[in-house]
Amino acid sequence: MDNSRIMKILDEFKNKRILVIGDLMLDKYLWGDVSRISPEAPVQIVHVGKETFAPGGASNVAANVSSLGGHASMVGIVGDDEARKTLVNELEKINIDTKGIVIDSDKPTIQKIRVMGRGQQLIRVDYEKKEHIHEKIEKSMIDFVKKNIGNVDVIVISDYAKGVVTKNITKETISIARNSSVPVIVDPKPEHREFYKNATLITPNTAEACQLAQMEEGDDEDIMKIGKKLVKSINSNILITRSEKGMSLFELDGKVTSIPAKAREVYSIIGAGDTVVAAIALAMASGASLKECAEISNVAAGIKVGKIGTASVTIDEIKRELHNL
Repeated sequence: MDNSRIMKILDEFKNKRILVIGDLMLDKYLWGDVSRISPEAPVQIVHVGKETFAPGGASNVAANVSSLGGHASMVGIVGDDEARKTLVNELEKINIDTKGIVIDSDKPTIQKIRVMGRGQQLIRVDYEKKEHIHEKIEKSMIDFVKKNIGNVDVIVISDYAKGVVTKNITKETISIARNSSVPVIVDPKPEHREFYKNATLITPNTAEACQLAQMEEGDDEDIMKIGKKLVKSINSNILITRSEKGMSLFELDGKVTSIPAKAREVYSIIGAGDTVVAAIALAMASGASLKECAEISNVAAGIKVGKIGTASVTIDEIKRELHNL
C-alpha cells in the first residue's frame, strides 16, 4: 500500500457528495448497571442510567460518510411516529440531508433497541415491518434520484432487506447512475441477488458471497471460485469482506487482489460493513482505484471493530493508523 498516495486520497474526501439509498433505522441504547437477578424470572435486572440514540442501517452509512468529511444525502422511509423525529434529528445533527426521506404511515420507523450492562450487550429488541413499500413511494424515491443525480458523486445502495430496496428502485437507480457516469456501490442481501446486476461494486461478507453465488464456503480456493463466479453472473466488481482474513477484490478485468487484515482486539462488529461502504464511496469519489478503495476501507474497518456499537470512524483515525503501519 502506497501510504503517501492514500493520504492524498483521504484529503480529497471533504465535501464529496454521496447519496445513500436503503433501510433507515434508529439504534437506541439503554445503558445501565447489572447487580442482581430478577425475583420474577431468571434474568438480569438492568438499572438504566442513560439512553443514547444513533442512526442505524443505511442511515449509519450516511453517518460514516459525514464522519469521514463527506456530504451525505439520505433516501428511504420512516414511519409517522416519535422514532422518526428522533432519527431525523440525529441525522440533521451531523449535517445529513434528509430531503429524500419519505414518511410511510403503514410502516413504523425501524428501531433496534440494545440493552447494555457493564459495556456488554444483554438483549436486542426490534421494531419493524419488512413488507415492500408502496408503488407510490417507490416512484417518489426514483424521481428523487433522477432529480438529484447531477449533484451526486457516488450512490450507495444499502440493502438490509427491510422493504425499501426493491427491484424497481435498484434497477432504475443503477440505470440512472450509469447514464450519468455515477458509480453505484451495493451492500447486498443474498435474496435480492437479481437486483444488483451492472452495479459498479458489490461488497458482500463471506457468508453473503457464498449465498449470492449459491456455493458453500470452504478454503481460499473456494473464495476465489465464488468471487469469479459473482463477477461474471452479476457483471460487477466484487469485494468480499472476510473478517480476520481481510478482503478479496475481484475486478471485471479479471484481476484479483487479496488485502490482509491487521490483527487486533474486536469489541463490536456492529456497523463494520457500513463503515467499509462509506469509506469506499468517498475513496471512489476522490479518484481512488478499486484496490485503493479496498485498502482504505480495510483500515477503516479495523478501526471500527475496536469500538463499541455503531460509533463512526474519522479521517484523523485512519491517518494515525496509516502512520503506525
